[in-house]
Amino acid sequence: MLSHYPSRTSLSLTFQSAQERLFPTHPSVLCSALLSPDSGSAQESRIQAPFPPPPDGNCPRVTFLRPNTRLQAKLWKAIQMRTVVVGSPREDGIISITTTAEEAEEPKTLQFSVPREGVSLKPGEPHWANYVKGVIQHYKAGPLPGFDVVIESNVPIGGGLSSSASLEVAMYTFLQQLSPDDRDPVNKALVCQKAEHTFAMMPCGIMDQFISVMGKEGHALLIDCRSLETRLVPLTDPDLVVLITNSNVRHTLTGSEYPTRRRQCEEAAKMLGKASLREASMSDLEESRSLLSKEMYRRARHVIGEIERTSRAAEALEAKDYKRFGKLMVESHNSLRDDYEVSCPELDELVAAAMEVPGVYGSRMTGGGFGGCTVTLLESGAAEKVLKHIKEKYSRTVTFYFTKPADGSKAHLLS
Repeated sequence: MLSHYPSRTSLSLTFQSAQERLFPTHPSVLCSALLSPDSGSAQESRIQAPFPPPPDGNCPRVTFLRPNTRLQAKLWKAIQMRTVVVGSPREDGIISITTTAEEAEEPKTLQFSVPREGVSLKPGEPHWANYVKGVIQHYKAGPLPGFDVVIESNVPIGGGLSSSASLEVAMYTFLQQLSPDDRDPVNKALVCQKAEHTFAMMPCGIMDQFISVMGKEGHALLIDCRSLETRLVPLTDPDLVVLITNSNVRHTLTGSEYPTRRRQCEEAAKMLGKASLREASMSDLEESRSLLSKEMYRRARHVIGEIERTSRAAEALEAKDYKRFGKLMVESHNSLRDDYEVSCPELDELVAAAMEVPGVYGSRMTGGGFGGCTVTLLESGAAEKVLKHIKEKYSRTVTFYFTKPADGSKAHLLS
């Protein structure tokens, strides 16, 4: 089979040539992880729509509001970009994985034996392959055959749009076609999260994998990361536009700072006598303020405040109160900047510029911070003004993506 991580080429041509080159005799399976811009104008520093998306896919995500720790509640939406995995089985017990991503380190192709009892896969170089190997190792539905896969994606790596979860979920969806499991979406997301923890060594939460598995067209998804319950929130207003703005900046702090923030929040919860900050209120925090360092207090204040904002944001979205929703987005960004300290000057610049344009409801950073993207909610009539204004105000080169909520992972048999 072929894993497909689409870049800015014709997707239909890529599929065809990859199939003919690698799998001339076996039927192939296409599994995609969706997160792509609307097809429309396509230009750097304006709107980027690299190719028409395949029929269905598995989605990365943008964040409207969320606390940046586990065991909290988050409001997400899957967006129309895709990680695509295409492949076909082979009979020699060998797995061959190839990525077409320019950003991925060499080698771009890796081969290894199918894991079996007593012989496990291990993380190593190249780093991009660890996400795939982790999913393969933790897939427990039955013995897997060997296979060929090619991975292609138009999800910006390191842009805060969940490219890793998109890849993991696309790969899992592919494995389901080889050796079907019970189709439990929660377990699927948890296995993909485990792959990232144990092979990419990133202690991520569950939200990215959840939205890539469970995204639904025309909806945001409210995720309770403690109970693992989800609720779809309609987002279908035709006069509403969601704009992703890529700062094209990636600071090197992201990998080290996420575990640090998580540890700080866990320590703060212990100081408050709580199992997690999900159980704490602002009054609890203020009563115990003297027990916490200034830094730990700010971290906890962000998370507790973000939990409250997320609940209010879901209510505002359901009521179509976009002004209130946008105000909460900005409050969220300010808290991420000042209390959680994961923003950066470039992201702050983009949010400030967007909020200067009439018709913009709200804007905030998305993802792990220290670079990457912002997400902005605005009236459709304000779109061109927003693009022009941000380009004029931003000190670097910017890339825009207009998006809409999309479905989660899908599989297609290619004859």
